[in-house]
Amino acid sequence: MKDTGFSIWLLLVGVILVTVFTYSFFEITEGFLESEINSFDTIILEVLDPIGGYIRIKWMMFITELGSVWFLTTMSVICILIIWLGKRDIWAISFFIIAVGGGGLLIRMLKYIYQRERPSINSEIDAIGYSFPSGHGMGSLIFYGFLTYIILGNIKSKAIKWSTVILVSILLLLIGLSRVYLGAHYPSDVVAGYLAGAVCLMINIIALEWLKIQSQNKNSTKSMNI
Repeated sequence: MKDTGFSIWLLLVGVILVTVFTYSFFEITEGFLESEINSFDTIILEVLDPIGGYIRIKWMMFITELGSVWFLTTMSVICILIIWLGKRDIWAISFFIIAVGGGGLLIRMLKYIYQRERPSINSEIDAIGYSFPSGHGMGSLIFYGFLTYIILGNIKSKAIKWSTVILVSILLLLIGLSRVYLGAHYPSDVVAGYLAGAVCLMINIIALEWLKIQSQNKNSTKSMNI
């Protein structure tokens, strides 16, 4: 009963977050279409204007690779294998694939809809095609967010849980920062990517938690009948 109650609260919080993130995303796109976010981008870009040397740029290029398509795809395959060999949780694997794969399709669709040009084109840092929203931001949030969800659900140590949340939060922030620093995206691209990724992530987590509740209810009913 405690697990079911926790899952229901998680569902309610998830629905609220999806609503907030979706509203925020469309607020940004409305401002983008009306050129109202230019001042925001300009201020952030001025603060983050690359003034570092070779080492700092190389460091940012390393960070940005942690959110690249090839890296996230490789790590997704590894995570799926670990989940399968560990708990054989077919539902977690399925929604992990749906979240990551669906996010990839969604980002392509959104880029095609808004067709915002990049600050600069550089194939070496995966900065080609349209800019809005950030694929690195969206893909990273979905992958690392779902990975965090799985870890939190299977690890009992509070220290490990808090460490995971903090480290993932810092990593996501750095990946977004690297995209702006390297001139691949405007700050608003990254924020919009995070919001779109959060919506996609939460929808999949909500669906997975709902299936868990249904499964628990069925098992409870069978136990009572026996």
